[in-house]
Amino acid sequence: MKKRMLTYLKFVGLFVLIIVLFAFAGKRNERRKIKEVYDEFVEEQEPYISEYMVNKLLIQNHGRVTNVGKEILVLNTVEKELDSHKMIEHSDVYLTVNGELRARIKQRTPIARVNAVTPFYIDVTGKRMPLSKSYSAHVPIVHNVSERELSNVFPLLKKIREDKFLKMHVVAIYRNAEKSYELELRTNAFRLVIGKIEDINRKIKNFKAFYQKASKDKTLNKYKKVSLQYNNQVVCTFK
Repeated sequence: MKKRMLTYLKFVGLFVLIIVLFAFAGKRNERRKIKEVYDEFVEEQEPYISEYMVNKLLIQNHGRVTNVGKEILVLNTVEKELDSHKMIEHSDVYLTVNGELRARIKQRTPIARVNAVTPFYIDVTGKRMPLSKSYSAHVPIVHNVSERELSNVFPLLKKIREDKFLKMHVVAIYRNAEKSYELELRTNAFRLVIGKIEDINRKIKNFKAFYQKASKDKTLNKYKKVSLQYNNQVVCTFK
């Protein structure tokens, strides 16, 4: 009986000790000040927002973050401030046991630039994105499309981004008076007429077959226009 009681008292004592240690660690952690601020940009992206701007967002409205006690720094608030920036898609802010404030940043990704009075990008979700002061994206330029018409041209831009062949060749997209689309290619002088965006996969498949054959025949430089807008045909206009 005494042995069982002694074992019981040992377990109680160990439990109390654990509680005391956790309480001590918690108090010590609360008194610990934030020593450093670090930024990490996830994925391989160009710097559309600089580390300086991220650090500025991290410390604004919090005085100097490195002198703020951990217990009064609300991480959710800091994340919301970062996520509200027009260049940031998502952020994850956390504290390390060493007193470091770290921010993982996922930037928005532009897929085209709209040539307007005030130029802007279109991002991977089809939404407007401002130009960056830090970096100019190497993306196709869209002409004659207003902001309210982004949803119309977005399927074509998405196709260009996802297709390796188109991404390599297309440098500009034009919407003509008939509200049809034409593409300017990087290394070929002819204008590629897409027409309406409907049935875009079939049109691009036909163009690739034509391009491969014309490249083999060395006739690509003979055309000033290649049209895909007619049913299952590639119609060429000579210079």
